[in-house]
Amino acid sequence: MPTAPVVTDREGLDDFIEALREHAPKIERDVARLRNAPGEREVIGSLFRALHNIKGDAALCNVDLAVAIVHPIETLLARVRNSNLLFSEAIAETILLTIDRLELAMARIASGDALDTLQLRPLVEGLEKLAMAASAEVDERAAEVLEAVTGFRPVFVASLTTRGVTGLRAAAKSEAAEDLRFFLTLASQFEARSPLFKGRSTRILRLALETNQMAGEPIEPIQLEAAVYMHDVGMMFLAESVWLKASDMSPEEKTILRAHPGYAAGLLSRMAGWTAAAEMVAQHHEAPRGSGYPAGLDSAQICSGAKVLAIVDAFEAVMLKHINRGRNRSLLRAIAEINACDKQFAPEWIEPFNQVIRRSVEAI
Repeated sequence: MPTAPVVTDREGLDDFIEALREHAPKIERDVARLRNAPGEREVIGSLFRALHNIKGDAALCNVDLAVAIVHPIETLLARVRNSNLLFSEAIAETILLTIDRLELAMARIASGDALDTLQLRPLVEGLEKLAMAASAEVDERAAEVLEAVTGFRPVFVASLTTRGVTGLRAAAKSEAAEDLRFFLTLASQFEARSPLFKGRSTRILRLALETNQMAGEPIEPIQLEAAVYMHDVGMMFLAESVWLKASDMSPEEKTILRAHPGYAAGLLSRMAGWTAAAEMVAQHHEAPRGSGYPAGLDSAQICSGAKVLAIVDAFEAVMLKHINRGRNRSLLRAIAEINACDKQFAPEWIEPFNQVIRRSVEAI
């Protein structure tokens, strides 16, 4: 890769630099949004299109260096867009660094300055390896790219799919993280069925893990995380006319709906290491006094993870129901409804949940 490429089409270079100036801010905004909601399919599509357009503009303007830099990142985002890979903090940092280096490179080429200090060769070579890396290796390959270009080894904040696995042996940790990525992919597919579901898994996961933490973490966090992702995946085995119905359900439709915990629990129970998560999913619609479903269990028979999941899932449902009232009013209404349903939820988990919500309200 030349340290100072010869400009053969100055007008084309200027046109590309102008197009890059327009695309870069949009890419930064999309990356920021995906950091908060990595499953947002619309934003993922927008980010992919922006990168694809940059590569297309570079080819059209005869800026081969830009094509070489952007192509592997576009390939990586295609995997995210196709649900073969989850958007992570590592991917976010790599995209931002790549666009930053691309802008610097174009500015230097335009002014006739050398490119050797930008570390473009290790950038492109690292991105090419990253684009083809196995899912479980993506964050590590991204860290290598960032270190090769900047000289610093990044320490990423634990993502949703790695939290809670630090105590496992190395092989099991890798397998668990890979399983969680798969579970989150399924949850993202569920969320895509309705715009009202966007970000749902992230919100429920935060509440579930914080409630568990507030109580001293009696529930294994990694199992709870898996249960959060999978608890409603069973809905996708049912006709959408039933579970996406806006009006009241008939008795027959309610019977059909009550089968959904069993489907997702069945998937988990057939995968090694997820027995506890399967139990949580199977029981998350049970109620302490035996009025829940599918088995009509009483409080002593319901596992703690299912009790927590029942509370946070109901809270999310109430928030959604009252979303038209505005965020603050719906939050207060949801808290009131959850605390009023003493027969539906486990009383020993209501107080830790209230503490988490109280802390959230104070932070607004």
